[in-house]
Amino acid sequence: MSKMDTPIKFDAPGKKKFMLHNIQELYGNKLAARDGAIGHVQDFYFDDKTWVIRYLVADTGSWLSGRRVLISPHAFGNVDQEKKTLHVNLHKKQIEDSPSIESHKPVSRQYEVEYYRYYGWPAYWNGGAMWGLGGYPVVLPPSREEVEADQPRHHHRDDKHLQSTHAVAGYQIETVDGTIGHVSGFLVDEKSWAIRKLVVEAGHWYAGKEILIPPSKVERISYEESKVFVKLTKADIERTAENDVVKARAEKQGAKHC
Repeated sequence: MSKMDTPIKFDAPGKKKFMLHNIQELYGNKLAARDGAIGHVQDFYFDDKTWVIRYLVADTGSWLSGRRVLISPHAFGNVDQEKKTLHVNLHKKQIEDSPSIESHKPVSRQYEVEYYRYYGWPAYWNGGAMWGLGGYPVVLPPSREEVEADQPRHHHRDDKHLQSTHAVAGYQIETVDGTIGHVSGFLVDEKSWAIRKLVVEAGHWYAGKEILIPPSKVERISYEESKVFVKLTKADIERTAENDVVKARAEKQGAKHC
């Protein structure tokens, strides 16, 4: 059974190749700031409406003991697969002085406004694109007018759509006609950090194979039931699963030879 543990290269028509990583394989990776180590990857928070990673949750160990640190993809550098390290384009002092968030509370929009203002990044909730004004987390400072206009709209509204990838892994996949297995991972695009596929470990009905399901087929996530409901039947999945798995394996083999 394929573990989807090797980065996969995909070609988009007219565009450069982009890499997909299984988010599960990044857990525990070291985090390297511009001036030293800052801990390791503990979790990721994703937006369950737009299906994109919004924050990395860092375990800073004894450096910032007892504090939860969030890092936006705006600061992500390259992923070093050999050294299992994710580079962060920030200095340790910047991270240390960033807005603190209590570990037992969800990420509120009030916190996000303060966080984005601190780093000077454009807010992803302003604009109609995945990252606000564009499809990627680029570092372009917002205008004074944008910052001021944002405050009355979002300052006191909690964002209920940020969820933990670690928590959702293990959720059962519920099709139109029954359960087929559980979420075992998420394939993310390293450029936009969008979730392109859910990796599903099928049950005995499909020989325990791994299946790739696009977020567009997800109807809803029930956090109370720990289930992901998809707009597919078992027959739909049987017709497409083999093609997806074969394609993924072929792309993996191609990536190894690049």
